[in-house]
Amino acid sequence: MTLLAVLTVLASYLVGSVPAAAWVARTRGVDIRKVGSGNSGATNVQRSLGNGPALLVALFDILKGALAVWGAAWLGLGLPVMAACGMAAVIGHNFSPFLGFRGGKGVATTFGTMTALLPVAGLAFAAPIFFLTVGLTRLVSAGSLLAAAAAALSAALVGPPWLALVFAALALLMAWQHRENIRKLQAGTERRFGEKV
Repeated sequence: MTLLAVLTVLASYLVGSVPAAAWVARTRGVDIRKVGSGNSGATNVQRSLGNGPALLVALFDILKGALAVWGAAWLGLGLPVMAACGMAAVIGHNFSPFLGFRGGKGVATTFGTMTALLPVAGLAFAAPIFFLTVGLTRLVSAGSLLAAAAAALSAALVGPPWLALVFAALALLMAWQHRENIRKLQAGTERRFGEKV
């Protein structure tokens, strides 16, 4: 069982590392790492290629986190291993070996992971906060960070204490990946949703 758990976590990392944004952009003749923010994620795809490709990338990245968790569940590995697999998928997305250990900021994959582990966190807390914030401000980075924090808070309220720590770690990792965006938010220079590069 221990070997199976380790192999499943490693497989989850590989699933998470599949660079959907880079591959979708490549079909349009674009190297996503050389346009916009250089980030391999749905927001940069939206700014560079439009809404259709961005939606495809976002759905794929959400599924990476969810499938990692569901795969561990299907193997009967228990909630702690499921959480480890979800975290591995997020790390794979952020630090993909296919992109020289660069990648995205983990927003969609984190959402998929959190929702698969604790549906109320993703569907009742993170998603409404994200869409409300982006709708009011058109700032995807702010919506993402607030949604992750809301999901961590929900886990603290309704989940086991250790799962709240996992969610908090994911939220902190997302904040680290958004450190440049946070500086731009503070300076008032962050790009808003819909702005093209």
